[in-house]
Amino acid sequence: MNERKWASVSTPYLQPHRMGQADAWATEAAQHGRKGTHRLGEVGEQPAPPEVAERLRLTPGEQVVVRHRIVLLDDQPVELADSYYPVTIARGTRLAEPRKIPGGAVALLAELGYEPRYAEEDVHARPASADERQSLGLDEHGWVLVLTRTLRAENGEPVEVSVMTMNPWGRYLRYETTL
Repeated sequence: MNERKWASVSTPYLQPHRMGQADAWATEAAQHGRKGTHRLGEVGEQPAPPEVAERLRLTPGEQVVVRHRIVLLDDQPVELADSYYPVTIARGTRLAEPRKIPGGAVALLAELGYEPRYAEEDVHARPASADERQSLGLDEHGWVLVLTRTLRAENGEPVEVSVMTMNPWGRYLRYETTL
């Protein structure tokens, strides 16, 4: 993604998709003549990392359901995406199953009565870990761009935290908000 004209906008990723509708990443990539896909990794329960626990208003180490994904552009890894859910919301649902979620996680959250209404996003850059350098094809001095998004339901309850670790080269993020 080295086109400065390609600005990733968060809004489409926060809206539920209908069955059979392409996901936001596939749609965004196709608009630029590219192929955007995901490869699902591990899905299961694990202790919440400290930052995730804080954002989900949980005790550090409390169990969460996590979905690990590798985001691909033209079959090349460009992002590592981990989404975390409170077990009180996700346990026993498709969020906790190691398979694609028809319509996406946002649509399922809405179906479960937790429609995301607010999003907070924080972005920072840092040196990549050895695993991130290997997964994203970065050199030994590579850096990553990290976007952490917290989705909240109408009542302010946090329902999802996603940590997206990106190869920063050529990334251009734009924030648009509709009130």
